[in-house]
Amino acid sequence: MVAIAKEIGAGRFREDVGRYYEDFEVGAVYEHRPARTLTESDNTWFTLLTMNTHPIHLDAEYGKASEFGQRLVVSTLALSVLVGMSVSDISQKAIANLGWTDIKIPAPLFVGDTLYAESEVLSKRESRSRPEQGIVSVRTIGSKQGGEVVMSFERTVLVPKRGFGVEDLMDQTSGDRR
Repeated sequence: MVAIAKEIGAGRFREDVGRYYEDFEVGAVYEHRPARTLTESDNTWFTLLTMNTHPIHLDAEYGKASEFGQRLVVSTLALSVLVGMSVSDISQKAIANLGWTDIKIPAPLFVGDTLYAESEVLSKRESRSRPEQGIVSVRTIGSKQGGEVVMSFERTVLVPKRGFGVEDLMDQTSGDRR
């Protein structure tokens, strides 16, 4: 997580989280912490919330009879948690997510597994149509305890340059834009 305390007045500081376009370096790898252990409740609620009715996520007996011997954590929950884990390092200051591609799920994830995440900066370029912003692409890898990779994906975000983030353009005390 990238967090600094900016002095906003005499003896007064405000947390500033995230990266500007200039802070990203191609090839840099960010380990996202803390890790996240996925619970029974996480899996059940997310499965119900997303209306995924496949019994491999909800039915213990079905899971036992499957080749996995137990229920699987729904993959879109893993994707959501991994993206969330990466926000403070990758997209806390982003204007928009521009896309997710190349999602791979090479191994199953079960209730009680702990997810770890890291992202590598693949590319960055200045926006051709928005000179105060840039486009950054990363590959995020999710692994579980023991190091087995359970998911990977690429994500592209539109990020402001220093001085052009939302926080830079507003008065944080009142919430008004400058």
